[in-house]
Amino acid sequence: QVQVVESGGGLVQAGGSLRLSCAASGRTFSTYIMGWFRQAPGKEREFVAGISRSGTNTRYADFAKGRFTISIDNAKNTEYLQMDSLKPEDTAVYYCAEKSYSGTYISVDETVYDYWGRGTQVTVSS
Repeated sequence: QVQVVESGGGLVQAGGSLRLSCAASGRTFSTYIMGWFRQAPGKEREFVAGISRSGTNTRYADFAKGRFTISIDNAKNTEYLQMDSLKPEDTAVYYCAEKSYSGTYISVDETVYDYWGRGTQVTVSS
């Protein structure tokens, strides 16, 4: 089955940057969307950003617009989340997710995604 693995988390000061990677393997389908979600302590998991297979369709949560950039490298089966101007409120476990889908609509609903990574911790200090 599909496996999704995140990496690139760590500790950074406010205003700094991190680049997260998400590598997928074991696909039996050629069309999909990939996304990033995050979950802070005591809070529900929330959508961060998503991207279609071609990379031409993207969607961002309001808090991510202008600061985060999602991209995809199909040859490497990897998506990336470049996070700039990080804030303490960005502190969370970040999860990569994938959904087998023939279209390009990027859903913000975590329940529609089929495969999940184990998460990577991002901590932003004041």
